[in-house]
Amino acid sequence: MKKILRILSLLTVLIIILYWTVPSKSDISPIEKIKKRGYLLWGSDAEGGAPYVFPDPKNPSKLIGFEVDLANAIARELGVEARQSQNAWDSLLPALKRGDFDIAMNGIEITAQREAEVLFSMPYYIYTEQLVVRKNDTQIKNINDLKGKKVGTLSGAVAQDILMKIGGVDVKVYSGQVEPYEDLAIGRLDAVLLDLPIAAYYAKPNPKLKYTGHPVGEGFYGIAIKKENKEFKNKIDEIFIKLLKSGELKKIYKKWDMWDKTQENLFQQIKTSEGFVSLQESKKAPLYTFFPNLLKGAGITILISVSSMALAITLGLILTVLRIYGRTPLSSVAAAYIEIYRGTPLLIQLYILYYGLPNIGISLNPLTAAFIGLGMNYAAYESELYRAGINAVPKGQMEAALSLGMSQSLAVKRIIMPQAIRIAFPGITNDFIALFKDSSLVSVIAMVELTKTYSILAATTLRFFELGLIVAFLYFAMSYPLSLLARRLEEKLMGHKR
Repeated sequence: MKKILRILSLLTVLIIILYWTVPSKSDISPIEKIKKRGYLLWGSDAEGGAPYVFPDPKNPSKLIGFEVDLANAIARELGVEARQSQNAWDSLLPALKRGDFDIAMNGIEITAQREAEVLFSMPYYIYTEQLVVRKNDTQIKNINDLKGKKVGTLSGAVAQDILMKIGGVDVKVYSGQVEPYEDLAIGRLDAVLLDLPIAAYYAKPNPKLKYTGHPVGEGFYGIAIKKENKEFKNKIDEIFIKLLKSGELKKIYKKWDMWDKTQENLFQQIKTSEGFVSLQESKKAPLYTFFPNLLKGAGITILISVSSMALAITLGLILTVLRIYGRTPLSSVAAAYIEIYRGTPLLIQLYILYYGLPNIGISLNPLTAAFIGLGMNYAAYESELYRAGINAVPKGQMEAALSLGMSQSLAVKRIIMPQAIRIAFPGITNDFIALFKDSSLVSVIAMVELTKTYSILAATTLRFFELGLIVAFLYFAMSYPLSLLARRLEEKLMGHKR
């Protein structure tokens, strides 16, 4: 026993010595880690599009853009290569803080809220917001004319803050840069407010659109770095100054048609100063200030879910009747509908409804597209629940009804369907709960429901945890009563069977 204790004591001493003498991963500086690894990992969202980072139209497997060129130049100065790490734009900073990549660079605007969470390099681009309208629009001349108008922008962007501060603007938030301009061109929006580089690439060449008013909301793009990596931030700043003095930065910006007098002034300031003063850190707003927006989002979620479920129940019933009792062409169509909708993702169905149909002249507003998309998708599943319920009814009941002189349609209506629906009802209730959660997918078609409201607020404030808990509670509060209802129905059904 004494020997065992001595061995354990010796091992403990060795572990303590190793702990204090062997350098841990956290003791290695970020620059050393990158050099040892052999590449700089930079986070961005290639889905965001040009001119930042996007797939080369001639070779889709290759990424191009002015930020791709910047990343390559920075990596070269570090003696490594650059590798892009794909990440959704509005969660770039949380992913950076988690350690998914070394830097985040994707048109990230330097704001007070973001400076409280991460470090920023010296600015590498000075941006402004450009208002875009349709070519024939004569009413909107600047941002002061946007009250009562539907205006598109990106989630978590400074343009969104500008629109919210104006007041009275119906702000439509998108996750991608292309979609708002497409919706503007076909009349779903009255205007779009986004960073000038985005407008220059997607709006200016479009013959249906035009700039209106002078650019507003001047600000800076910066490379985001983890808060504790001050040395790495200084190194990147040194690299920027070197690239600036050598003329390489100017060459990159000219290549992408992004060099103008504004950039000239910015880089002149960098040349003649040691850096830029950080924005003043803003105080965090109390959580209760977010409740009105979140409750509004919850209300929209309830509206979409209830109306879509009503469509699903009705259409599912029709599909079941056609599939089981309909004649050959109709039963085949119903069966095909069910298999196609169950075999394809809901997300793709929503994209086709909202973004695909305008190509053939059919344009749906976001609410209608969400209602139809969710309703038609869930109808296929409800139909299968009804079919299972009908099959659970003994065949002898139909035979008995027919022998009593009932027509088939009357027997189905009075005898079969009431029993089938009672059997299927707990499953339908469970699907309703699932629909509440799947309604979050409609955010891809510019519907600002509860999940989208959360992502907008969290991307702006970076309070993903606190707001996430509130949103999770709201979803639970909406779905739990339905869970209780489903349980009671199941108990009632079991009692009925006994």
